[in-house]
Amino acid sequence: MNKNTWTSLLTASLMALMAETHAATLLVGSYTDGQSQGIYRYNFDTQRGQIDATPQQVIKSVSPSWLVLSADQRQLFAVNETAQGQVSSFAIDAKGVIKPLNQVPSKGDEPTHASLSHDQRYLFVASYAVAPDPGGSLVVLPVARDGKLQSAVQQLRHAPSKVNAERQAGAHVHSLVLSPNGRHLYASDLGADKVFIYRYDGASTAQPLSPAIPASVSLPPGSGPRHLLFDAKGLHAYLTLEMSGEVVMFDVQEAALIERQRLPLSESQDAAAKASGGLHLSADGRFLYVSNRGTANQIVVYTMGEKDGQLSLLQRRSTEGNHPREFTLDPSGNFLLVANQKSDQIVVMRRDPRTGKLGETVQRLPQAAPSDLKFID
Repeated sequence: MNKNTWTSLLTASLMALMAETHAATLLVGSYTDGQSQGIYRYNFDTQRGQIDATPQQVIKSVSPSWLVLSADQRQLFAVNETAQGQVSSFAIDAKGVIKPLNQVPSKGDEPTHASLSHDQRYLFVASYAVAPDPGGSLVVLPVARDGKLQSAVQQLRHAPSKVNAERQAGAHVHSLVLSPNGRHLYASDLGADKVFIYRYDGASTAQPLSPAIPASVSLPPGSGPRHLLFDAKGLHAYLTLEMSGEVVMFDVQEAALIERQRLPLSESQDAAAKASGGLHLSADGRFLYVSNRGTANQIVVYTMGEKDGQLSLLQRRSTEGNHPREFTLDPSGNFLLVANQKSDQIVVMRRDPRTGKLGETVQRLPQAAPSDLKFID
């Protein structure tokens, strides 16, 4: 083989390696009451911040509004947010192709969130339930070794606060988040104005969850807790209050959450500008990003105290769309992607990993009713 041939082969190999290095897989969940067909699998270029215009795969599923990946990223679970809720399981093969496994009832209306136990044995499903009777609930679904979901083994309900007659007449479980050590599950209930705390016992096949001590933490009346997350060490936690448009910072003591700080997301006092959504931490744990929907439609950026975890406002950045249902940081940390549900688009904006600030918009991809974004590394 001559020198030119070797050079050509080496160049081709290097280009292929670079393309592979800069490629990531983006999964998009959506609502299917319009043009969307379900789950979309896209290629994402982490160097340019570009989503391929054409999806690699479209998986037909009814309103798969929240997606959950297994620890090895070979299984995918989706809640089907309908009045007669379902939960779906999928397998992901070595080439990234997604294939359906099975579907089971969620035993609750309008399931909106789910999380997988650290031992991968159970999927915890939060049913929001628009109707106050019977209201929202928490359901525990066993996961078989082949990835298929089994029928629910436990269902838990909470008493609503009824502070807001329209939105809190019933319980509305909005998210379920495990502590970093996997020992406790935290259920944010918008209808109860509480985060309920459960002890997880993976060895129990009948009652994996039981009330912890304390069994809950109360939030201000009518505030509507939505999404919770922990820092990597489990020393601090952060919670969005949907109805009051705030973010709360907690110290974590054993299972308890001790409130230390509560901040408004919007400068406006108009109730229409208060609609807190999702929240995510940067990989280095230095910055917190929070979505605020309503008339605000912003990503709010905070710096985090290195020792105490407290928040300081850094930036408010328009999402350049309507109703940022969810958002995520890409694997490189150089871009933030927003699912603007009601304007049918995904917006990609540049991020400075050093300062944490969000910069220019680099892409607006048309996508019907996007609701969740997950990367496969």
